[in-house]
Amino acid sequence: MLLLSLLQLPLNPPLDVPERPASAAVPGEPCRVDGPMAPRRIAQPGLSCVLPCHNEAANLPALLAQLQQTLSALTPHWEVVLVDDGSTDSTALVLATWAQRPGFRVLLLSRNFGKEAALTAGLQAATGEVVVLMDADGQHPPELLGTLLHCWHDGADVAYAVRRDRDDEGLLKRWGTRLFYALVNRADRLQLPPDAGDFRLMDRRVVDALLSLPERNRFMKGLYAWVGFPSVAVPYSPAPRTAGHSSYGLRRLLRLSLDGLTAFTTWPLRVVSVLGFASALVGFLYGGYLTVEYLVLGNPVSGWTTIVVSLMLFFGVQMISLGVIGEYVARVFEEVKGRPLYVVRQALGSGLPERQP
Repeated sequence: MLLLSLLQLPLNPPLDVPERPASAAVPGEPCRVDGPMAPRRIAQPGLSCVLPCHNEAANLPALLAQLQQTLSALTPHWEVVLVDDGSTDSTALVLATWAQRPGFRVLLLSRNFGKEAALTAGLQAATGEVVVLMDADGQHPPELLGTLLHCWHDGADVAYAVRRDRDDEGLLKRWGTRLFYALVNRADRLQLPPDAGDFRLMDRRVVDALLSLPERNRFMKGLYAWVGFPSVAVPYSPAPRTAGHSSYGLRRLLRLSLDGLTAFTTWPLRVVSVLGFASALVGFLYGGYLTVEYLVLGNPVSGWTTIVVSLMLFFGVQMISLGVIGEYVARVFEEVKGRPLYVVRQALGSGLPERQP
C-alpha cells in the first residue's frame, strides 16, 4: 500500500503558471480565444518570420519566393530572418543571395548549434510586433500565415499549427511521439499539445517572455507552453518535402526527448526512489523467508547463488539510479558554465527597423 501511495503522489510541485487551454481555429471563421482578450491590435503590424536552416539549399528558393509574396499581401511591414545553423551544403550561398533583397536578414552561425539555439537566435534578431516561426524544408505552408495572423487580430497571443494526422510518419516515430508526450504531460506541470511543433505565430509579449528565460538547455516546445498566454490551435496538413531529408534522425530525436523530459519533469527521480524502495523491500522479504526456512525447516541457505544474484540485481538498480541522477547533474553543469547559446559568424541583409528599448 505504501508503494502504491508513493506512485500516486504528484510527480512535480505545481508552478504558478496559468494554464491556457487552446481553442481550435477554423479558417474563415472568428477565432475563439480562451482567457482575457488582448488589447486592440493594430491593422498592419510589423511581421517577422524566422526560419532556421540546416542543409536546405534545394528547398529555399521556392519557399522564400512564396513567402515573400504571402508576406507582402498581409502587411507592408515585414522581414524574414534566416538563420543558417552550420550547413554543410550551399545553404549559406543561397541565403547570401537573398540577403541582397529588401526585407531579408541572414545570420550565419559559426557552427551547428542545434535547432533550439537557431530559433533563439532568430527570435533575438526579430523586431516585429508579431513573430512567426516556421521550418525551411517547405513542409510548413506559407498560405497558413493569413489564418495565424487573423487569430492574432482576434485576440490570441499565440496561434500554433497542429497536424491533422501523422500518416506520413513511420510507425516507430508515431509510437515514440505518443510515448514522449504521455510522459511529459504526466507531470501535470504543463500540457504540451501532442501534434504541435515550432510552426506558430507569437505576439511580441510572448517573444519577450521567451527571451527573458535564462536557461541554456532550451526545449522550445516546453518553453512555449511554460510562458502561457491565450492561444489558439490551427489545424493543418504538412506538405511533403520537395528535396532532401530531415536532419532529425533517431539519435537526435532521442536526445531531444531526453532534454524535454529532464527540463520539464522530475518524475524520473521519483521513479528511481520508488525502484530503490521496492528493491530494498524485496531484499528484506527474501531475507526473512530464508531465515524462517532455516529455523523452521532446517534447510541450509544456498550461499554463492543467492549472493551473486542479489548483487547483480542491486548493482543494476544502482547503475540505473546513477544514470538518471547523472542526466540532471549534467544539465546543471551545462547551465552553470554560462556559455552563449550560439555564436554569429556573419550577419547580412536588412529588415524591419530596430526596436527602441
